[in-house]
Amino acid sequence: MTEREKMLAGELYDCSDAELLEQWHKAKDLIRNYNSLNSNDLENKDRILNELLGGVGENIWITSPFYVDYGNNIYFGNNCEVNMNCTFLDDNKIVVGDNALIAPNVQIYTAFHPTNAKDRFGEPKADGSFEFCKTITAPVIIGDNVWIGGGAIILPGVTIGDNVVIGAGSIVTKSIPNNSVALGNPCRVVRENN
Repeated sequence: MTEREKMLAGELYDCSDAELLEQWHKAKDLIRNYNSLNSNDLENKDRILNELLGGVGENIWITSPFYVDYGNNIYFGNNCEVNMNCTFLDDNKIVVGDNALIAPNVQIYTAFHPTNAKDRFGEPKADGSFEFCKTITAPVIIGDNVWIGGGAIILPGVTIGDNVVIGAGSIVTKSIPNNSVALGNPCRVVRENN
C-alpha cells in the first residue's frame, strides 16, 4: 500500500513520501498562483481550480486567499461560495455539497497526529533529529444547503448534514444531523432548521 493509499484509508502514513511531497508542492504552487490573480480574472481562476481540485461543480466562487494541502482531495458541488482566508487541509477527502456558503477564516481539517510523541516522530536518529511526523486522517463531508459561519473550525471525521447552519466561531468536533442550527465550542445543535 502506498503512503497516499494509507493517507486516504485513514491509516498512519509518512508525510515525507516522495509522491505526497510532489503533490503537496504542486498544490502550493497552484494555490499561490490562484491567490495572486486579479480578482476579475475568472478564466484563469477556473483553469487553476480545475487543475487543483478533485472535483468542481458549476458556479463556484472562492475568494483569495485560499489555502490547501493537496487540493486534489477537495470536491465541490454546484453553487458554492468560499469566502476569504479559508484553509482546507485535505489530507483526506473534503466533500462539499450543493449551495454551500463558507464564511471567512473557516478551517477544515482532515489530518491529525497520534497523541504519543514516539508514534508521531518515531525514535530519534543518531544525530538527535527526527523524521517527518506521522499523520492520520479522516474525511469531512458537508451536505447540501449548508452555511458555515466565519471562523468555524471543522475537525477530522465530521459529517455536517443537509440544511445545516454552523454558528460563527464554532469548533465542530462531532457530526451534525440534517436540518440543524449548531454552534459553540464544542459545537452542538441548539435548534431545528426548517
